[in-house]
Amino acid sequence: MTSIQRQTLLAIAAALILTGACAKKKVAAVTPPAPAPVAPTTPAARPQTPQATAEARPAPRSTPAPSRFPDAATRARIDTLLGRISDAYFDYDKYSLRPDAMKALQADSSELRDILKDFPDYKLTIEGHADERGSAEYNLGLGDRRATAAKEYLVGIGIPANQLDVLSYGKEHPVCTDSNEACWQKNRRIHIVAQAKTQ
Repeated sequence: MTSIQRQTLLAIAAALILTGACAKKKVAAVTPPAPAPVAPTTPAARPQTPQATAEARPAPRSTPAPSRFPDAATRARIDTLLGRISDAYFDYDKYSLRPDAMKALQADSSELRDILKDFPDYKLTIEGHADERGSAEYNLGLGDRRATAAKEYLVGIGIPANQLDVLSYGKEHPVCTDSNEACWQKNRRIHIVAQAKTQ
């Protein structure tokens, strides 16, 4: 092999080496843009982290609203008071409160008033009754007027009017069924009951 041929081979080999090196450089130069699409997804993932943290955080505890109805112990106390407030009685064909009826309504009513003010949705019903004499329609009206007179008296001593309902039974619910004055007197009355809890 001549020296010219050696030089030519060396030149070709050098050219191949240089070409290979250039090709590697071009590949290396093209490779960096490939990760670029990954870069936008990384910031997009970051906003989700605060949401996940917010969801993991427990909700703040809210303070429950005070009950507008008495608990079982307070209801039992109300029932005891109502049991001690005896029925108020009326004269024949009358609906004005007698002194003994006012005394009956006043017994323990101040404590009852104080309890009811704390539970504005709790109500009492004043039932009006009449004796057997007279028509059913007349006695319903008379029972209503008797219950209304008792309600006005209780409102006057401080029980809120919106917590007192009036209901007349007329002569339909007698406590005594004999046909004499002693029995009729027991039926001419008002009676107070606590309404059923509605919550």
